[in-house]
Amino acid sequence: MTQIRNIAIIAHVDHGKTTLVDEILKQAKIFRDNQDVQECFLDSNDLERERGITILSKNISVEYKGAKINIIDTPGHSDFGGQVERVLKLADGVLLLVDAAEGPMPQTRFVLDKALRLGLRPVVVINKIDKPDARPDVIHDKVFDLFCELDADEEQLEFPLLYASGKDGWADKDLDSGDRNSILPLMDAILEYIPGPEHRKGPVQAQVATLDYSEYVGRIGIGRVYRGDLSINAPLSIIKRDGTVKPAQIKKLFVFEGLNRKETEVVKCGDLCAIVGIEDIDISDTITDPEHPEQMPAIAIDEPTISMLFRVNDSPFYGKEGKFVSSRHLRERLFREAERDVALHVSEMNGEAFKVSGRGVLHLAILIENMRREGYELGVSKPHVIFKEIDGSRCEPIEALTVDVPEEFAGKIIELVGLRKGEMTHMESRGPRQLIEFEIPTRGIIGLRSKALTASAGEAIVSHRFLRYAAFKGEIPHRLVGTLVSMSQGKAAAYAIDALQQRGIFFIEPNENTYEGMIVGEHAKDSDLVVNLQKTKQLTNMRASGSDRGLKIAPPRKLSLEQALEYIEDDELVEVTPENIRLRKLYLTELERKRMKNKKLEY
Repeated sequence: MTQIRNIAIIAHVDHGKTTLVDEILKQAKIFRDNQDVQECFLDSNDLERERGITILSKNISVEYKGAKINIIDTPGHSDFGGQVERVLKLADGVLLLVDAAEGPMPQTRFVLDKALRLGLRPVVVINKIDKPDARPDVIHDKVFDLFCELDADEEQLEFPLLYASGKDGWADKDLDSGDRNSILPLMDAILEYIPGPEHRKGPVQAQVATLDYSEYVGRIGIGRVYRGDLSINAPLSIIKRDGTVKPAQIKKLFVFEGLNRKETEVVKCGDLCAIVGIEDIDISDTITDPEHPEQMPAIAIDEPTISMLFRVNDSPFYGKEGKFVSSRHLRERLFREAERDVALHVSEMNGEAFKVSGRGVLHLAILIENMRREGYELGVSKPHVIFKEIDGSRCEPIEALTVDVPEEFAGKIIELVGLRKGEMTHMESRGPRQLIEFEIPTRGIIGLRSKALTASAGEAIVSHRFLRYAAFKGEIPHRLVGTLVSMSQGKAAAYAIDALQQRGIFFIEPNENTYEGMIVGEHAKDSDLVVNLQKTKQLTNMRASGSDRGLKIAPPRKLSLEQALEYIEDDELVEVTPENIRLRKLYLTELERKRMKNKKLEY
């Protein structure tokens, strides 16, 4: 096999990348005929399946017409954009997927801009043609306009266009073609339009673009051979990001074959590989010939924009629901994650807390959710934006926000974003809906999605991406109401909840365990209210205290992990255990809260 094609699939979140790759694998006969294949099998992580998004980029390869096609499935959500940029370095071309109804979205622009700057050749696929509101001709024009805006060169502007339905398993250059039964025209377009890697002879040169981690062998570097052939037996050197050169010994080499990795002795120039055995291998490291150590240009990694404090769970329910509860467990897990995910920064704070910085609330919420499922208990603080000092002035991250909303709710959304220091930059009608674009501080994004859904009767589609750092925009109101805080430990009585219903909305149900300092609901006023949830109906000699059957208690408001993180204030924590997500005050007793009221918290 001489021909190789390296192609990355890029798109906005939920435009159908993973589903399309599933079809390519099925039609390229990667599976046995009798094999039971689940949908979106590339999204192998439980969280990826539940949320319907790709979190980790993945490499697979298919053989087609004597050529090996390495396909890299990338995340579409901007919080995982750091991964997209790195894996683009592995590719020679990109498959740009655009939804036939929605058209190019913020993340499409963000990732395409990176790909065009790297000089990659694009193949454009207008996907989800089977949608009733599909408008392929309009979308084609929009994609072309986007290429022009991003200063694509002439070669890139002459992109081949295919129409597809990943769900139905077909792709075609001709929209009116009757033959809608195969994805193979897309494979032909890849072979025809995406250039093969340049076969450069000379001393070996390879670069690591992404990392994997195994309990058995430690760090695994995934990269590409750019010059010469990489052999397991040859003497090698590794050049770190800072330019230091060290001798290196590879224990095992793997190439990608189907969904698996196949062990090999030699990796040819232009192919992708997984490298095992170099202990402190890192992203951007260059593996070279020791006699000709030449460093490749460093791969840029986006800096974190949001940080949180992860701390040991010190609530009265400590250790009752989780397996891993100590600071040692927390430390090991967080530093292990930082080994694998370079967009994540972890540093130890005073006491038993760790400052964890990432690309967004979703990025960190995914980590917390994974830890929760693995059996960890922890307390997490409110997300804080990372400020920078630029030319003597305090600067904060600004994001490009896009809201797609029915026309009748557009005014409410504009008002909502305006309160959070957002400025409208563009507005466009799309039939009965409006597409509104804003520039807004990252601080204003935190908690915006749930409020936008409430303001638009659940119809708003919100997406955002990091834009730049700019001057601090001033204070943004966060939560305008107080909380209901439990006074003591015990089971919440239905009688007590019923009596307090007029005071606010509860987050808990009757008979749920509570403790002193736990946040059990939202107060209707702007102050916190300490409530006694253990109060029951008093016995008298006239009637029994038992019957609570006549009580009409409103169902509680259940917060997801992201909603909980966005809801809390500086003096509050989210308590995360494998079984529950609870809100609590940082200081559990009323006396301690009063004493610490004016103390500045350290972040």
